[in-house]
Amino acid sequence: MIRLLLVDDQELVRAGLRLVLRSQPDVELVGEAADGAAAVAMAREVDADVVLMDVRMPGMDGVEATRRIRSGATAATPKVLILTTFDLDEYAFAAIRAGASGFLLKDAPAADLFSAVRSVHAGDAVVAPSTTRRLLERFAVHLPDGTPRPDADGLTAREREVLLHVARGLSNPEIAAELGLAEATVKTHVNRILAKLELRGRAQAVVYAYESGLVTPDRPPGRAAGRSHRAEPPG
Repeated sequence: MIRLLLVDDQELVRAGLRLVLRSQPDVELVGEAADGAAAVAMAREVDADVVLMDVRMPGMDGVEATRRIRSGATAATPKVLILTTFDLDEYAFAAIRAGASGFLLKDAPAADLFSAVRSVHAGDAVVAPSTTRRLLERFAVHLPDGTPRPDADGLTAREREVLLHVARGLSNPEIAAELGLAEATVKTHVNRILAKLELRGRAQAVVYAYESGLVTPDRPPGRAAGRSHRAEPPG
């Protein structure tokens, strides 16, 4: 059973989402909130797995609410799926940086909503890395300058190369084909990258690649050149 907290400042939107979500036997609606502050408070009170969060709300918006809910996240912290009106939304981009697992358009079909909720609950990112990259290319001017960056020196040469391919928006099977590796090996590399850089998912890995300077909007990510690679484990 997926325990879901619904957050939107418009009652009609909440009513519509409530209706379609209750049609799913594996989804239990455990609470509703009409603004970010109420969402943060309720996330501490109810046992939610996923927060379906409107990004643009009066008072505390969905970005700040996401940041507070996901601050110091543990395995028990609810994951956040952002609702937005249009895909190239600066607020949605900011929410990904704040720890959201991705975003979904408000006019998405019900089947896409159900799939997104289940994917987030399973620990996957809903927003494709390629979409995150388009957000970065559009809003990179808003990235802070001169702030401390996570250190990538701890990555192996192969892990850096895999990170660059993730920043291109490639899936694990596509990276495996590009590098001539087993898909399981790529998955292991991605998990190690996320752990070493203290990232919450692939979408944040794309953000990291830009914020750290490994990739810039005027220098799209590509195959790392001129690097030696450590031997890969078999299979």
